[in-house]
Amino acid sequence: MQAKSSSAKQRGRSASFTEKGRRAQIVASAIEVIAEVGYHRASFAKIAEHAGLSSTGMISYHFDGRGDLMREVVTEVLRIADGYVRPRIEAHQSYAARLRASIEGNLDLFADYPKHLAAIVEVLGNLRGGDPGMVAFLDVTEANLATQVEQLRKAQRAGEFGDFDPWVMMRAIRAAIDDVVRRASHDPGLDVRAAGRELADLFDRATRSTT
Repeated sequence: MQAKSSSAKQRGRSASFTEKGRRAQIVASAIEVIAEVGYHRASFAKIAEHAGLSSTGMISYHFDGRGDLMREVVTEVLRIADGYVRPRIEAHQSYAARLRASIEGNLDLFADYPKHLAAIVEVLGNLRGGDPGMVAFLDVTEANLATQVEQLRKAQRAGEFGDFDPWVMMRAIRAAIDDVVRRASHDPGLDVRAAGRELADLFDRATRSTT
């Protein structure tokens, strides 16, 4: 009885790992398809074909409808973005270097993961305001903004940054980054890494203390 129980548990673990792998495969394929054909044309049939699945039933088995899959797409892109940018910021001690790493990191992220960012723009542009995926994204965005604003205030108190409204400055930084991303989505020839360095230089001059 003991051996049978242990074997059953092992099979359960294997099934769990397999299911997690399949979910990740479907989400990755959804990101690719959404980036290529847009939100509305990203049907389960296209996603299943891209993932090499025998039928759309495999998607329905792992996700509770289209909305559930789209929320997982948003979650996955946010996970990748955080894992990509955060270590670059935390590798520096000075506030100026951290701000530069944040700006350049966000646009380097687009250069390395263009389909991920294109997909999240498509998804969020079509999710409704009350959708759990949209609510979760907005909550994360506002929390990140509050943290970034507080970092600017700390830099001012430390004498490293000059006198400006931290909330206005951070909104300007976010708007500038978002504008480059929007332009890059329609202009594949745009050098987003160079744009990131240019923006970093610009906001370095705008924030640094002159005294």
